[in-house]
Amino acid sequence: MRIIQNHPPVYLLGDEPIFPQITDDFEELIAVGGNFSFERLLNAYQNGIFPWYMEEEIIYWFSPKTRMIIDSDNLKISKSLRKVLNKNTYEVRFNTNFDGVIENCASIKRKHEDDTWIKDPFKIGYKNLHKKGIAKSVETYYEGELVGGLYGLSLGDNFYGESMFAKKSDASKVALVYLANMLQEKTKNSFIDCQISSEHLKRMGGYEISREKYLKLIGVE
Repeated sequence: MRIIQNHPPVYLLGDEPIFPQITDDFEELIAVGGNFSFERLLNAYQNGIFPWYMEEEIIYWFSPKTRMIIDSDNLKISKSLRKVLNKNTYEVRFNTNFDGVIENCASIKRKHEDDTWIKDPFKIGYKNLHKKGIAKSVETYYEGELVGGLYGLSLGDNFYGESMFAKKSDASKVALVYLANMLQEKTKNSFIDCQISSEHLKRMGGYEISREKYLKLIGVE
């Protein structure tokens, strides 16, 4: 690992799965390069860093200055979503079709995005994390068909969300509700890391905290 830019600092990652210690000098881009090995990905999340996209096979690693999280005991459920939940419109399963969820997250069309950032190296890296029991999925089914869900990393009491998709109305929201309920069963002080702010997540209880507060929250001093 060596520095390739001084102000703000940006590091070029080497073979060892390590990252620089984040200080106030850093902007959101922390480092470039490296790979999606199990050790590197795990070390990234444990230090408040995640890969966001690739460009010509180069991985870009980020730690946003503000982070959106949802406290698992403060998820906001709209009246319309409550009706869907009460009707049991969807069947929800945990961690039974991780590959199906990540493939759908990669292929589904999204507004303002011409291409997916979940490219093959991303998929392979997170599927390896799944095989190690770290990356997990929540899936929603309608009449036996996978129509929504989300995936991310389960570390300690918290869940570090990566992506979600929905082919039917509220399918991903239902998965988020079940995830929050599952975390609540483990501990009352858990949260879901949403990474980047969005109006959709704000309506469901998401709020922003500073990078400094986030790093303390996950135990990085």
